[in-house]
Amino acid sequence: MNRLIVNEAELLLALAQEFQMKTITVSLEDHSFGDIVRLISNASMLVSMHGAQLVLSMFLPKGASVVELFPYGVNPDHYTPYKTLATLPGMELQYVAWQNKEVANTIAYPERPWEQGGIIHLGAGEQERIMKSKEVPRHLCCRNPEWLFRIYQDTKVDVSSLIQVIRSVVKTKPGFRKQKWANGLYPGKVRESRCQASSSEASVTKLSVTWHIPWNLKYLKVRDVKYEVWIQEQGENTYMPYILSYQNHTFSENIKPSTTYLVWIRCIFNKTLLGPFAEVLVCKT
Repeated sequence: MNRLIVNEAELLLALAQEFQMKTITVSLEDHSFGDIVRLISNASMLVSMHGAQLVLSMFLPKGASVVELFPYGVNPDHYTPYKTLATLPGMELQYVAWQNKEVANTIAYPERPWEQGGIIHLGAGEQERIMKSKEVPRHLCCRNPEWLFRIYQDTKVDVSSLIQVIRSVVKTKPGFRKQKWANGLYPGKVRESRCQASSSEASVTKLSVTWHIPWNLKYLKVRDVKYEVWIQEQGENTYMPYILSYQNHTFSENIKPSTTYLVWIRCIFNKTLLGPFAEVLVCKT
């Protein structure tokens, strides 16, 4: 219904010719879950626009390829859940990201409801800014209007550039190459996070946040452990990120009195292994 590949038939034919394999269109509306799992578990390549349906790549056989397509203005480096899934230890999948770089190859729908990417409910200046923007800035999921506007675009895929990107990563025929990924365990969620507000005599408002280490940290030999904390004023799209070394911190910069803040916390092992964010804290000053 949305996020369509408008030249899907052309893409199917080009992939079939390039990789000498049968191509099948799978529809979440027309196929049962069981049928989809059976098809994917026998596939050598899964091609899809960015979206929750890509979680089904967990059913691909080892050595298969995941090709994730991103609309215009959506930077693949900022949205990596399915790349992470493909590269987890034991998955042994080849992952490829392609982004539409041509504004002429995109179809937007500003008149739709806001939850489907519409922006007509915004002021004229904000609408114009979003329409002219070339990349969605970093944001928190999932009500950012610029993100919704871009992710719900339809896309005409530049077939030649997509095949070139696939070829640069998939060095052998999909389905016949097994990669060796470095073994590693990811941190779990931080536990028992809490927040407390306070004010000093100098009228400085502070927000203290504490948490306990992930359950699996004590079982692992990890040299570098950090914690990433995001603080967002409720109702705003921007947030303040912090990288910390300890399980507690008192924030005072940009903390306002009589304000509600949302706080996310996650653990990072060895700079690259990112744990999931714990449940959001709602903190009132």
